[in-house]
Amino acid sequence: MQIVKIVITGGYAAGKTRFIRTISDIEPVSTDYAVTTEEERALKHETTVALDFGVIAINEHLSLYLFGTPGQERFDFMWEHLAFGALGYVVMVDSCRPAHFAETQRLMDRFASITDVPFVVAANKQDDETALPPAYIRRRLGVPEDVPVLPCVASDRSSVKRVLLSLLHLIAERVQD
Repeated sequence: MQIVKIVITGGYAAGKTRFIRTISDIEPVSTDYAVTTEEERALKHETTVALDFGVIAINEHLSLYLFGTPGQERFDFMWEHLAFGALGYVVMVDSCRPAHFAETQRLMDRFASITDVPFVVAANKQDDETALPPAYIRRRLGVPEDVPVLPCVASDRSSVKRVLLSLLHLIAERVQD
């Protein structure tokens, strides 16, 4: 059995935990705790402080281990540990909160300094009428043209699957080179 480690990262409340919960074949391991600040509580009541972990079997020979990072920069010391050994990562972006794009850009820059594995950007919450389109998110975040920016709804299994398959294609291309 081959195991592929994938990291799911992104800013606070971007949808990382939901993404993993939606696709995992096991009950995900989660380290969620009560939110401590008023600003954070406006978005959600619990937050990941160490990691989320889920597994998805692609077939009898291949499984993905999904590791979700905490979103707040105060937990950024975990990002390097979680990225170790990963073959790729997904950057989750809340398409409805452009005020948080700078936070996502900082996170992307930090991940680029940690690892050079392939990644995709998941423009989450595309089912919300206020969601900005992936092309706009690409421009705002300065994502290179060779990096897919994909529409995503983290609570929809087929949407999550499309994002992961896109990343797996990039990983396969890298392995073949």
